[in-house]
Amino acid sequence: MRSLSRVALAGLLVASLTSVAQAADRAIIVLDASGSMWGQIDSKPKLQIARDTLRTVLQTVPADMELGLMAYGHREKGSCEDIELVVPPAAGTASAITQAADSMKFLGKTPLTTAVRRAAEELKYTEEKSTVILITDGVETCEADPCALGRELEENGIDFTAHVVGFGLTAEEGREVACLAENTGGKYLQASDAEGLKEALATTVAAPAEPPPVVEPEPAPEPVAEPEPAPAPEPPAEAEAPAFNIAPEAVLVEGGEPLRGQGNAWEVFKANPDGSAGEHVSTDYDQWQGTLEPGDYIIRARHGEARAEQKLTVVAGQVYKPVFVLNAGTLVIRPHAAEGEDVSSAASVEIVYPGSDGPYIGYGETKVVVPAGEEKVTVKLGNGVVTETIQLAAGAKVEKDIVVGIGRVTVNALYAAGGDRVEASGLDVKIFKAKVNIDGTREQVTYGFGPDSKFDLAPGDHVAVVQMDQAVVEQPFNIRAGEAKDVTAVLNAGVLAITALGAKSIKVFEEKKDIQGERKQLGYGFDGEHQTTLPAGDYVVVTDREDGSPVKETAVTVKAGERTELKIE
Repeated sequence: MRSLSRVALAGLLVASLTSVAQAADRAIIVLDASGSMWGQIDSKPKLQIARDTLRTVLQTVPADMELGLMAYGHREKGSCEDIELVVPPAAGTASAITQAADSMKFLGKTPLTTAVRRAAEELKYTEEKSTVILITDGVETCEADPCALGRELEENGIDFTAHVVGFGLTAEEGREVACLAENTGGKYLQASDAEGLKEALATTVAAPAEPPPVVEPEPAPEPVAEPEPAPAPEPPAEAEAPAFNIAPEAVLVEGGEPLRGQGNAWEVFKANPDGSAGEHVSTDYDQWQGTLEPGDYIIRARHGEARAEQKLTVVAGQVYKPVFVLNAGTLVIRPHAAEGEDVSSAASVEIVYPGSDGPYIGYGETKVVVPAGEEKVTVKLGNGVVTETIQLAAGAKVEKDIVVGIGRVTVNALYAAGGDRVEASGLDVKIFKAKVNIDGTREQVTYGFGPDSKFDLAPGDHVAVVQMDQAVVEQPFNIRAGEAKDVTAVLNAGVLAITALGAKSIKVFEEKKDIQGERKQLGYGFDGEHQTTLPAGDYVVVTDREDGSPVKETAVTVKAGERTELKIE
């Protein structure tokens, strides 16, 4: 099959992480953050499907599991070296991984082979049992061989396993990365739709391993009574040491209420002589109370996108309760596809706030704490884009409904006018703006796979380019804000199913030769069988047999809306 559902995606991640936890392994998730992750599945960007799945799965991970996150393509465009261990493998990293994935940019290329190698090396795969889970929507683009890497890791590793999850890959693309998993004894799954994820998570999370039964010891014999010794004199009472010596608080504005719920993060560094942050000591979360050795520290408080920093000198026997003023407020953005519609969970919300080095990105109704000042909010849904500027005061909360003003299009294909609908998951749909550029090209807007492909589009004229195997057709259409429209493309094609037992190759050519006497090849298969969709017309099938018999050419005609079965002896 070309693809599986997001249920399969979530199931693989849950099963992989749960089995890792039960075996006390160390694991790293390698996340594809290349630009192609902005492609949509069921009107939702693939990057958000990955984020949502990670967020849900990581809630089931035991606190003592050692898990890390590596990403590629998230900092630079066009770089094969853009690979970073974002969260080192350690216990209790679920929250850090979720936050890192939620704030990550998706920009560059796909150096997946090198990323997996670095993850394996980080896990010391030649010395310890380890697992890597690769999530990618594309094949290797940096001249490396994932199959060879799989063999190398399997050969040199103590007990190394790689699992690979693909998004919307063709069968051929899938084979290029599946070998990485298969060569290490791991699993490869493809994912192409967003149905049933929440329901599947309730049933696919494996139960934790049961502890061994407790064996009750035999009762000891009764001891012989001895005379009780005289009671020893009680030592003088000593002052009880405090359970912690630091309990910081964070507030949005001077004099405001402390933020004592979920969301605080506290980073502690040793202070350098010049007052800058030096060696990292710890990272803790929420309402943290801890103990620091005497010395000079830099403490950074974070809540949402807001930050504050203080220098603290710790003296033995003292308890410190510093208050960090974040000078921030709360934004609540509710995106809508059109006036009167519910909040769209597929819409992305980008917020550029004072001091940011890149936008904060959320999806659907987005609530986030950001530094006070001028906030630039951009809502994107499909290719619809709306930008507004919002003034936010420290300690304030601003709620805003933003209407993108898009229409919804559902695209399908028929083999022939009035005939059967194409139900194959291999159906490829690309949406372009109708306007033709000066060089004759059109700007691609988005793409999808399978029947009932859904797209959120800005009002205007578009062209759907619909392809099933070798059959391609362009279908122009117009969409208005708030409109829901079905677009159906007629391929004027049929299905050719070839059986040639004993053939080592089957090739399909156009019947007509060009001016050089050559025919255009349209497809090929192996192992004696091949099926493809072709535009109605005349073709030549060329078979080459294992037994060395002469190459055979067979003429065949494909009719629109019909299945043609060709058996070659």
